[in-house]
Amino acid sequence: MEPKANPSENEIKDAAIALKEGKLVAFPTETVYGLGADATNEKAIHRIFSVKNRPTNHPLIVHISSINYLDKWAIDIPGYAVKLAREFWPGPMTLILKRSSLAKNFITGGQDCVGIRVPANRIALKLLTHFEQLGGEGVAAPSANRFGAVSPTTAESVSHELKSHLSLDDLILDGGQSEIGIESTIIECLSESPNILRPGFISKEIVEGVCGMLHLRSTESLIKVPGLMFSHYAPLAEVVLDTSASPGDGFLAMSEISTPLGAIRLGAPTTIEHYAKILYSALRMADNKRLNRVVVIQPSGSGLALAIRDRLSKAAAR
Repeated sequence: MEPKANPSENEIKDAAIALKEGKLVAFPTETVYGLGADATNEKAIHRIFSVKNRPTNHPLIVHISSINYLDKWAIDIPGYAVKLAREFWPGPMTLILKRSSLAKNFITGGQDCVGIRVPANRIALKLLTHFEQLGGEGVAAPSANRFGAVSPTTAESVSHELKSHLSLDDLILDGGQSEIGIESTIIECLSESPNILRPGFISKEIVEGVCGMLHLRSTESLIKVPGLMFSHYAPLAEVVLDTSASPGDGFLAMSEISTPLGAIRLGAPTTIEHYAKILYSALRMADNKRLNRVVVIQPSGSGLALAIRDRLSKAAAR
């Protein structure tokens, strides 16, 4: 199937019907593209795992259209979690909460908690709203790529990677390039205070502005959530961090850092936000150019720069 560029209202409604019928729909969010299925349809969810070649014990994030659907999926919701949801939804934040009876093991990876998000993307929100109007409860949607590979930030990347694994009845909605470019911040809300498990656009400092000082807990025995594997977000090319580039290497760094002689420039972001937005497309470009190695000079600082370094450390792990 070909991606539906700038889908009309009727095309988005048709995609919601497809979800209700058990089909898969890849759709844009402000972070990366997701591969969606009815979060209550076990057969459809197993197709996500098959298409992505993803371990079935790896939990999925449920996407809903608004905070009003939160208590369908979660119980015993802490007050600070409600504050975070009201402050940052729709937006690039996933909350890990104690699951309700609606969240089955095939969504949670057998855990007693579930990840919930409200995306801040016009097409995604319309798709979720139409799906809920049809009686749907939520859409489970991991990133629309093969497991462990670079997350897609364009519909073209989704099609290139997954088209041969999808059926003719599945759909890809094309909403252009993802605005943020890296996955949502994941915040565990199972104790007396929040704990950031995966950094993202919504930083520790931003969360502290709502909840007060965070005392991050040990990560040695954490619950399973997306993106915490040692190796992840990786292109076929070898990713090497903060070293000298040789002729023929791909090279990614802030614009003020000049390209080494003979290296192939993959990106020259001018801001940290720009760096995050082009990161995955730059890594995909390395594979499109059949490069063997990519040298990345990481951005310094906290906040979003920390999230970028998190993704790069996993991309470089072998």
